[in-house]
Amino acid sequence: MPNHETIVILDFGSQTTQLIARRVREAGVYCEIHPCTIAPEAVVEMNPTGLILSGGPMSVYDEGAPQVDPSLFEMTGEAGEPVPVLGICYGLQAMATALGGKVEASDRREFGHADLVGHAETPLFAGIPTHTRVWMSHGDHLTKVPEGFRAIAATDNAPLAAVAHESRPLFGVQFHPEVVHTDDGARLLQNFALAVCSARGDWTTESFIDEKIREIRETVGDHHVVLGLSGGVDSSVAAALLHKAIGDQLTCIFVDNGLLRAGEFEQVQTTFRDGFHIDLRAVDASELFLSRLADVADPEEKRKIIGAAFIDVFTEETHKLEEELGHRPKFLAQGTLYPDVIESVSFKGPSATIKSHHNVGGLPEKLGFELLEPFRELFKDEVREVGTELGVPDAIIRRHPFPGPGLAVRILGPITRADADLLRQADTIWLDELETSGTYDDVWQAFAVLLPVKSVGVMGDYRTYEQAVCLRAVTSTDGMTADWAKLPYEVLGRASNRIINEVRGINRVAYDVSSKPPATIEWE
Repeated sequence: MPNHETIVILDFGSQTTQLIARRVREAGVYCEIHPCTIAPEAVVEMNPTGLILSGGPMSVYDEGAPQVDPSLFEMTGEAGEPVPVLGICYGLQAMATALGGKVEASDRREFGHADLVGHAETPLFAGIPTHTRVWMSHGDHLTKVPEGFRAIAATDNAPLAAVAHESRPLFGVQFHPEVVHTDDGARLLQNFALAVCSARGDWTTESFIDEKIREIRETVGDHHVVLGLSGGVDSSVAAALLHKAIGDQLTCIFVDNGLLRAGEFEQVQTTFRDGFHIDLRAVDASELFLSRLADVADPEEKRKIIGAAFIDVFTEETHKLEEELGHRPKFLAQGTLYPDVIESVSFKGPSATIKSHHNVGGLPEKLGFELLEPFRELFKDEVREVGTELGVPDAIIRRHPFPGPGLAVRILGPITRADADLLRQADTIWLDELETSGTYDDVWQAFAVLLPVKSVGVMGDYRTYEQAVCLRAVTSTDGMTADWAKLPYEVLGRASNRIINEVRGINRVAYDVSSKPPATIEWE
């Protein structure tokens, strides 16, 4: 981002690299993640305020293991001052190896909590107790520090758990300060950003909005922007930001595919057309989508059909808009987030396709739009903060993530309108019980899944043979990993009782206790 100091994070393949960035952003400092294979000259050109080397799954002595160019430890700022570097876990080992230290396999691998003791007085540990709990995840450890380095903290299994250079701002820690399991980890990363790197800490929601509005106006000029509004957090906040920047030059297209949440088609129109006075084109295309999905059970096939149908509807609506305007909209806006950008530049390449992406980015290039992605630098929690600042209703800001294909991937098996209505009722009751119990905001995502089975039940004196649903609720920080939510039995019991009693056609309710990995959050 222009006008902001930047800390560059080099990713060596850790599952928690994004958490490093989140902690640095929380300190009010802008940062970017780049693959560790990026050319050293490219890092220097970014003129970073600081450099962080992430953890990673490999051993530094493995064949083909990513290394770090020693020249990065010689970088200087505009005033000639050395650029601080912090190595985390593998990052520490890569730094030590590059500078002449030694890394070996540990006699005992260390995963989980450890007590960090005796750290020396350094800006990195300012305000952190000399005895603190940290989270370890390593099979190798540093056995010899490079010349000029000294140990500044230890655990029972890692005598070189933290090191620092005697005269240069080079630091390394064997533990993971980015995870919540490390008690003072956020403070340590804040110390690095603000005390060691001397960053101003001026990366705020307000500054982002002001700068992004100026950027959007300069980019768009007097052209028109079209946005595919889904009703979710990202596209909703993008609509609010774009409208604040360019007003009537924005048109939103909202498509009802028959697989939305209960009341969503009406709520989105009320919020954005009546509340924000945005030019919103709401299209009921439910018959088109549901007819194309008839008898289709394979989840990937469902996604492809929904994506193709959306393109058809979107194309038709943009042609109508073009006729009204007398010219073609130049830009297509979408709510791409920073995690999507990071994944696409992983040093190991894009991740395996577990589920095909369902964003508006699937629109073919032949439509001729230029992309406008105002949130490609932001994480989900930052988008929520922007939305709050812009006055997007709390009901949308707090809303749990919802898949692009909607209920199609929560109805296991072929889709009918009747099944979609059945699932909507069950899902609404489930979320209502979470709201009533005060647990909705403790959960990252919750929903109901309609199972492709029927079971025998009894209601009064009658035998029933009806459908079953499974309730899902997970806790997470970013959706990349998740644990099943340990909700009170009373909440589960009330939800089950209400669904069975209020939703005709369902006589059995289960609860999903799978974590991600090995399961995914959504069932399909």
